Amino acid sequence: MRVVLIDTNEDAAVAAAAGIGTIAEAVRGDVADNDAMVATMGEIATRHGGIDVLINNAGIHSAEAMRFIGDLGVEKTRRMFDVNVMGVIHCSLAARPFMKYRAGASIINISSMAAFGSDKAYGVSKLAVRGLTISFAHEFADDGIRVNAIAPGLIFTDTIRAELPDAVLEQVVATQIIPRGGEERDIVETMMFLTSPRAAFITGETLKVSGGAMLHI
Repeated sequence: MRVVLIDTNEDAAVAAAAGIGTIAEAVRGDVADNDAMVATMGEIATRHGGIDVLINNAGIHSAEAMRFIGDLGVEKTRRMFDVNVMGVIHCSLAARPFMKYRAGASIINISSMAAFGSDKAYGVSKLAVRGLTISFAHEFADDGIRVNAIAPGLIFTDTIRAELPDAVLEQVVATQIIPRGGEERDIVETMMFLTSPRAAFITGETLKVSGGAMLHI
């Protein structure tokens, strides 16, 4: 595949694309801007002959967002929902015409384990992503597009390591069945499965990738 990374931080996107290699390229864009995403998806589809896979991965997930909505405030909550929720809507609808009837067309939304039981602003936004996954699975079915979501647990990214103290990280890992921190490859491998023919009979699902955190009967 060719890989196109869309980010508000063009320099970071360029660096990430360089890390992937010559199959990747970077485009500056804000998923919260619907008109920009319509134009961007059209340009990408024209350049590459269509779109096969869409990963809705953009999100605001700072420690600050793990607060009650009233404490976070209306403006910050609106900005988070514009990215985490409306971004999924904008990108999915903009990409849909260029994914229609393509073999293996698949959308993956990134939700979060915070969508299961969290009462904080971030968890509510990711609960909405779970709902959108089901809604779009129904809506896009006649176009031959599967829509699923991944709910990562605590993934030890640079951002998480910088924001959360070691004691908090250890506390979260202690709640898991698999006693290690999640790694980016855990999410990537799940994406690869859900977008492959092996998952051809799966749509509308949110798959937890969390080492067994919050697992109960």
